[in-house]
Parts: sequence; C-alpha cells; structure tokens
Amino acid sequence: MQKSPIDKIIAPVSRFIHLEYTSGIVLFLSVIVAIVWANSAFADSYQHLWHLPLSVGFDKYLFEQPLHIWVNDGLMAVFFFVIGLELKREFMDGELSTIKKASLPMAAALGGMVVPALIYFLMNKGTTAEHGWGIPMATDIAFALALLSMAGKHIPTSVKVFLSALAVADDLGAVLVIAFFYTSDLNFLPLGIAGIFLMLMLGGNYLGIRNPIVYLFLGVVVWLGFLFSGVHATIAGVLTAFTIPATTKINELVYSTKVKQLITEFDNEIPSNSTLTTPEQHQTIQQIKDISIAAETPLQKIEYGLHPWVAFLIMPLFALANSGMIIGADFFTAILNPVSMGVTIGLIAGKFIGILLFTWLMVKFKIAKLPAQSNWSHIVGVALLAGVGFTMSLFISNLAFTDATMINQAKYGILLASIIAGVLGLIALKRTAKQKTSV
Repeated sequence: MQKSPIDKIIAPVSRFIHLEYTSGIVLFLSVIVAIVWANSAFADSYQHLWHLPLSVGFDKYLFEQPLHIWVNDGLMAVFFFVIGLELKREFMDGELSTIKKASLPMAAALGGMVVPALIYFLMNKGTTAEHGWGIPMATDIAFALALLSMAGKHIPTSVKVFLSALAVADDLGAVLVIAFFYTSDLNFLPLGIAGIFLMLMLGGNYLGIRNPIVYLFLGVVVWLGFLFSGVHATIAGVLTAFTIPATTKINELVYSTKVKQLITEFDNEIPSNSTLTTPEQHQTIQQIKDISIAAETPLQKIEYGLHPWVAFLIMPLFALANSGMIIGADFFTAILNPVSMGVTIGLIAGKFIGILLFTWLMVKFKIAKLPAQSNWSHIVGVALLAGVGFTMSLFISNLAFTDATMINQAKYGILLASIIAGVLGLIALKRTAKQKTSV
C-alpha cells in the first residue's frame, strides 16, 4: 500500500496507541500531571478549571453543572457503556461465556471484592466512613494489564486472559455495588421514562435495527432519565450496552465465499491504468463494503470504535480531574486514619488474600483448573496486580462520601495502595518470568 506523507507522520502515533500497555502509560501520566498541578503554584487554576460551569440546553430547559460533574457523570457513562459492551461480549463468546470458563475468574473476582470490603468495613465500623467499603473492591484493568505486559514476554497468554476476565468480572461486581448501594433517593418518573426508552432499544434490536445513531439517540435519553432519577447515571451506560445488537446478518462461510467471488470479479475487470478505478471496480468495492458491514456486529464495531476514545481521552480526563490531591511533607502521617488505611490494606492485602484464597479453593475442590501453562507464582503476581484499583476506586470514593476530607483520605489510600500493589505484582511476575527462562 502506498503511503502518503500524512500516513508516515501518523504511523508512529498509531503504533504507540495500539501497544497493549500504552493506555496504562497515558493514564499514569495523567495522574502525575494532576498531582504536580495540584501541588504547584498554579493549584488555584486546577481547582477553578474543574469547578467551571458548563450548560447544555436553552431557556427554561438549561442543564448546568461544573466540569467535574460532566466528566464524572457524563463522560464516565461512556466508559461504563464500553464496560457493558465488554461484559456482553465476554458473556456471549468470551472468557465468561460458559460456567467452565467463567468459574475461576468469577470466583477470584468475588474473593477480590469480598475480602477487601470486609477489611475496610471492620476498620471503619461504627463511623461515618463505613459507607466507603466499596472503594477497595475495584481493579483498574488498564493499569493492571499495562503492568502485566511489562512483566516480560514469557508470561503465558492464559495469565493475561485470566487477569482480563477477572477484571471484567470485577467491573460487573462494581457496577452492581454502585447500582444497589450507592444510589440516592429514587425519582420514579424519570426512571420510568428511562425504562421505556430501554425497552425501545431492545425492540430496535429485535426488529433488526443496526444503525448506531438510533441507539445513540435513545441511549442519551436513558442516560438523562437515570441522571434525574437518583440512580447513578453511569448504570445507564451498562444497561444501554446490553441492548446493542451482537449478531451478524450473514455467517462466516457466506461472507468468505461472497468476498472471494467479488475479488475475482474485481481482478477480471480491465484496469483503467490511472489513479481512478473503473465504474465496475468501484461498484465491486462498494459491494465488498456492504457485505463487510453485514458481517460485522454493531456491538464489536462500536466497542472497537469507542475504545481509543475511552483509553486516551475519557479515562485520562477522569484521572486528571480526580487525582489532584495535595501531597505535603506530612503525607505519611496524613494517611494514618481509618479511611486511608482501610483502603490501602483492603487493596493490597485484601485483594491478594481474597483472589489467592478463592482461586485455591476452586482448584483444591477440582471445580476449576489453573490457566494453561501457568503456576501459582503467576496467580500470586495477578493477585498483587489486582490491588491497583485506581480508576474505579476513585469513582466509587466520589459516590461513597460527600465530605471532602474523607474523599481525600480515600484518594491517599488508593494512590499508595496502587503504587505498592503495582510494584509488588510487577516484581513477582518478572521473577517468575526469569525463573522460567533460566530453566
């Protein structure tokens, strides 16, 4: 394929974006920028930016919120929409599609949620902070997978699949926790309207409507309904995702046969010997495009299209908006409080113990087997990496608390735990990889 000058300029950027650990690096840089900015001479501008009011609508129907809310309740709904697409795909034809495949990562995820939540609750029982038990339950899939990819090429693919499935199951648990435990008083009228539009989306799926624009329009109404109902608006993203069609209009064999036939017709055409194609060639190209669209599922097409936006815009913006904590000389004394320690110990020790224990029980009672070509050293490394709970933990901390002091204490714990868990997990997996290569 002949490359234009712009292709040569974009190529390095495209290669960087498609590296499996790139999104984790961008997310990490966003955290660093937020912390440096919030602790610099320009700290006031950081606070002012996220409290800047933005409005949508007109006249009496004006909806105005600070930029911080638009990021957390608006853009993050898209993040949860992509999580919903991933969950649906995994349930249909992925690592969660059968009981045999799903049993081990689901059990590991359950252990990785229950034990951290229990540790936090016991450390904050009877205080106003006990409502934050959901904070240490989450795993940040972008950070965890980025660190896993840095552990070395000798880590079995099955271990990456296990961590991915565990994190997806973890996300499902986090979504359920948000829906049932971090929802304010309900307003049933907008919730009912959202329900009607969800039914319309399901109806569109049943009728065979595959145009993403239709689902986008209906999904926005669902999001607004949830936003005004008291149920957190990000839940709308997950529910909307489950209405997206996930079937093709033609099967693989028909597609392959038809494309081969069209390519033969294209080859048999007399070339125009210019930069243009002949009308017949152009028509054949259009037919290939049409049949290729029919062979795609809207779910996978939308997920693939949104993933770069979520990984390189939405999640970094969320990290930038929520990671700006003040790191003073008294940082290590400032974390000596039940909230910070509950989050830190929950993420590091709770995740490690819960995942390892529940995985061991599944293997011990022969309900499941360890991932292919893996050993317990790999599971130890994964259990440590799962303690990197950054994005989702920050998100839940904003739902759990209204008090700014408690939110900051939770952020301190999340930051400290994510650094320690990430470093320990990386060291454990690198040591495992070196042991394998030396054998």
